[in-house]
Amino acid sequence: MHRKITVLLSCALFALAATLGAASDVAPQPASPATDGTLPALTSIAGEGMLDSHAYDYLEQLSDDIGGRVTGTPACARAIEWGVEKMKAIGLENVHTERWQMSRGWTRVSASAELLEPAERRLKIDSMGWVGSTPAGGVVGEVVPVNDYNMDNEIKQNTSHWAGKILLVVQKGEPPKDRMSSFAKFGPFLKAAYAAHAVAVIGGQGGRKSAGMRLTHTGVLGFDTFYDIPVVSMTAEDQDLLERFLDQGKTLRMKINVQNRVTDGPVETANVVGEIRGTEHPEQIIVAGGHLDSWDLAEGSTDDGTGATSVLGAAEAIVKSGRKPRRTIRFVLFTGEEQGLLGSLAYTKMHKAEMANHLGDIILDFGQGPVTALSLGGRDDLIPALKKFAGSMKAFGDLKVDDKVIFGTDTGPFTLQGLPGINMDQDSPDYKYTHHSAVDTLDKVKPEILERNVTLMALTAFWIADRPERLDTQWSPEQTAKMLVEKHEDRMLKNFGLWPFGNLGEPAGQASTGQ
Repeated sequence: MHRKITVLLSCALFALAATLGAASDVAPQPASPATDGTLPALTSIAGEGMLDSHAYDYLEQLSDDIGGRVTGTPACARAIEWGVEKMKAIGLENVHTERWQMSRGWTRVSASAELLEPAERRLKIDSMGWVGSTPAGGVVGEVVPVNDYNMDNEIKQNTSHWAGKILLVVQKGEPPKDRMSSFAKFGPFLKAAYAAHAVAVIGGQGGRKSAGMRLTHTGVLGFDTFYDIPVVSMTAEDQDLLERFLDQGKTLRMKINVQNRVTDGPVETANVVGEIRGTEHPEQIIVAGGHLDSWDLAEGSTDDGTGATSVLGAAEAIVKSGRKPRRTIRFVLFTGEEQGLLGSLAYTKMHKAEMANHLGDIILDFGQGPVTALSLGGRDDLIPALKKFAGSMKAFGDLKVDDKVIFGTDTGPFTLQGLPGINMDQDSPDYKYTHHSAVDTLDKVKPEILERNVTLMALTAFWIADRPERLDTQWSPEQTAKMLVEKHEDRMLKNFGLWPFGNLGEPAGQASTGQ
């Protein structure tokens, strides 16, 4: 009996040791704010953000007093001065501008169009950004369709028929699966149209029809790229009329007059920067940002006035709470986002030597709706930690966490640096109407939703900056390239000339052509 008990005890101890050994091989679960010591500070910040925010006041000033803020224009310069004044008034440290240049400046003047045959009708258009002009007084031409879904063949087969024509981009047949790669083909099309002596393009944002009733949507058609041919956005109602006439086999003639001003050389602009310095590791930096520039058909309230004023409101909530993070929170109002992420690309280039000490950036730039998710820019290794944080934010609803990569805003340049570009994804169903349009105005923003988003940005930035352990380390170029290839982001980046990794990330023996 004694021997049997001894054997059983030995087996039990062995099993326990094996269990403990196996447990030691499992990575420890990340701590939540309730257990990592950050909860008291987060509670104070939440109170300031929800109960005493001035973010909507800031948005009203930016929208109504300054208005549309195209990068490189006097209005954008006023917005930069305004951003500096606000950061200083809030009490941020090291407030300054970081100047950078874009290849040329562009200013909208006027755009008009009139259908002459087979019926007479005034048509509503607006110029896209960073495109050319018609001759003074306008030009008359026949309208011919170009199928966006068959662009390669259009360029190969039809350019000889485009001289003197106004090209109407239509979408017929099976749409491409990769919309961004399709958009990347739009630039070569515009160059081919100009070389073929077409006089104008009705093409909207890369061939897409305008959303909303009697709305146009402006924007650029490449990254820091100017196209000599005039390109316009037309209301969906007017474009549908033209397409119906073409489907009926009728010949269309119209007059179009587009006038823009373009500088001969580079123009200077700036990002606005302010900090709350860390108490223990001030060299380690998390960026909280939004873009200060906008388009000019309206006030730029939802793109990205909400993001810019969320940055200011988040900074104010943290300063007023009196809490100091272990690491530095750097608040940045980027310019040049609308011309191809130029301000954030300039930032990562300017701070290249300290990128390894950055913890990433947090960006709000998806309109006027509430934040519903944190997308981590491919950093799936950070999902467990951020889920612990999100689980503590139940007062803000069900906050999801994923590793989605976003290159349509200022998260992209940080992702290319191997850092988490954290996009604060939003539920903004009306953003498709306000985006770059004449209805991007203050009345589309609800103060209570803005204050909610401001508070969540403040809490996210502070928690990352103040948690006992550093959240992340910079990924190597090999890791980053592999992730982007696996997520099929590499082709779009290569098409736009933004891929910095050569053949890294490709399967062994396979080199990408970028086509």
